[in-house]
Amino acid sequence: MKSTGIVRKVDELGRIVLPKELRITLNINEKDPLEIFVDEDGRIILKKYEPACIFCNSMNDVVSFKGHNVCRECMQKIANRLEE
Repeated sequence: MKSTGIVRKVDELGRIVLPKELRITLNINEKDPLEIFVDEDGRIILKKYEPACIFCNSMNDVVSFKGHNVCRECMQKIANRLEE
């Protein structure tokens, strides 16, 4: 893990501020969703959320279908199965 040397305090509402330089470097814009992970060592990891297909976990050509993320390849496979 690469250290940035940046330290921020958690405010009374549990928030932290990501410095502008870091947001620019990581292409994080206002209102972008961030996914929160905790690893086995108790470290908190923030990752820019990228929707993945609920069937194959692919992040390519993902569309929302009735509230679920599905890639076009899986949608095609489902359509082919329905035609059989």
